[in-house]
Amino acid sequence: MPSELHVVTGAFSYTGKYITRRLLADGVQVRTLTGHPDRPHEFGDAVEVHPLRFDRPLELEASLRGASVLYNTYWIRFERGESTFARAVANTRALIAAAERAGVRRLVHVSIANADRAPDLPYYRGKAELEAHIKASGLSHAILRPTVLFGAEDILINNIAWVLRHLPVFGVPGDGSYRMRPIFVDDMAKLAVECARGTQDVTVDAVGPEVFRFDEWVRLLAKTVGSRTRIVHMPPWMALAATTAIGLAVGDVVLTSDEVKGLRADLLTADAASAGHTRLSEWLTEHSDHVGRRYASEVARHYR
Repeated sequence: MPSELHVVTGAFSYTGKYITRRLLADGVQVRTLTGHPDRPHEFGDAVEVHPLRFDRPLELEASLRGASVLYNTYWIRFERGESTFARAVANTRALIAAAERAGVRRLVHVSIANADRAPDLPYYRGKAELEAHIKASGLSHAILRPTVLFGAEDILINNIAWVLRHLPVFGVPGDGSYRMRPIFVDDMAKLAVECARGTQDVTVDAVGPEVFRFDEWVRLLAKTVGSRTRIVHMPPWMALAATTAIGLAVGDVVLTSDEVKGLRADLLTADAASAGHTRLSEWLTEHSDHVGRRYASEVARHYR
């Protein structure tokens, strides 16, 4: 592995950053393809930086030349302007085609848990389409299906904690009995690097060691940060309206309709062996002073 070149999309973002850290620690040469090539980052000259240009297939292919592994973390959480799920699917198809032409040996692709169970939700439908496309391609591949990722840069957990720290009421959509099985982002990165070393085509559910009911998880988070916020159950449409109002106040998208539907459909869990050892309950205790102190904006992170 030390003589190999691995390419990571989004090495300055969330999952890609943790994958890059592990690769560099293993002595692997790393090149990143990023939509933000000028963004400050921690890697200095250790990572070769190329712009991620889906609209220039020859440049995209050239940026993958010499690489033995491609880790694809690219996706969008919600549609905004020209960034649509249809465009994200087309972009990823272009990336996969370029990887095939460039002779990349192995693709490690980050999908989503239960991608094929929600064809009515555009986020999941796009992920399922890409999984099928990868399986039909000529690339050796590992498809990783994470549920909810948690870590220092996490947006979902951090922002729910922020609400619990600052607002008097938190609305749980529906009865809150739907389940979550979060995985630590560095455990996810370790899994990705391990899968890069394989040769078989695999689809792996990336889940952590703990299963929570959503209501239970919110109350644990509230206890962890010392919140006195009143936690109430409300119709899903009302909870979504409340988060939309918060989003308008902070200039962000706090929660989407697809995310609420995915939660309530039990799509953020999977009955599989744990792919990581880090327990969210213990991690929250260790990071209780920092979680939710500042609001983390998805719009600022990806669109500004």
